Amino acid sequence: MNSGDLARGLLALGLEAGMTVLAHASLRSLGSVDGGAETVIDALREVLGPAGTLVVATATEENSTTSRAHQARIAGMTTKQVREFRAAMPPFDRAVTPAGTGRIAEAVRTMPGAIRSAHPQSSFAAIGPLARRLMRQHKIVCHLGEDSPLGKLYTSGSWILLAGVGYQACSALHLAEYRYVQTPPQQTYRCVIRYRGKPVWRAYRDVVLDDSDFTDIGVTLDKEIVSHYGHIGSAECRLMPLKETVDRATEWMRTHRT
Repeated sequence: MNSGDLARGLLALGLEAGMTVLAHASLRSLGSVDGGAETVIDALREVLGPAGTLVVATATEENSTTSRAHQARIAGMTTKQVREFRAAMPPFDRAVTPAGTGRIAEAVRTMPGAIRSAHPQSSFAAIGPLARRLMRQHKIVCHLGEDSPLGKLYTSGSWILLAGVGYQACSALHLAEYRYVQTPPQQTYRCVIRYRGKPVWRAYRDVVLDDSDFTDIGVTLDKEIVSHYGHIGSAECRLMPLKETVDRATEWMRTHRT
């Protein structure tokens, strides 16, 4: 596929000029794409036009002591080896730390003019006229809640594009975890940041993030929210309004998690 093929597929799916879109996309699932991730981004930006804003998750899950990715890395290590491994972990630097969410996300992050949010574990990157507003003030104590880009996307008439990925990749569903009860469960997180030029471990409290039921939530969303569905290349794709998606996921969690 070339950029034109992808653009036609995105238009057929329902993507329109001027939209703000949070895209979760798998390059591998799309199939053979001439030019790789950059071609996918070219197609997205061509369809969105100069008034549209493209947002991607650029999370760095391994910068953690609790994440699945970090736990997998230290599995089988001795206590001493874990201590040494963590001491050598590089601090998050939003200008250079690679996205841990795939080649398309990394290509957006490194584009001229792209803005990345500051969270050391759950950052996003965006390009377009709303990028700076959406990415600002992403507080460390709020992975994916009201004070994250998701909170701003919720009030901006934004859309979610899932291209070749399932609902477990849908970061907007985590916003519902901050809303489904008045006081959601919390835990302590730890990550490495740069402070006065040196790596420092920072601990903070935030909502427990649990995507184990996102596939079940997706069954309901497919029935009630998703009206734009199709295939682009080899990838199963969905386009859905972010606010309605989060609202329905919040309702689902109130029924099934409490």
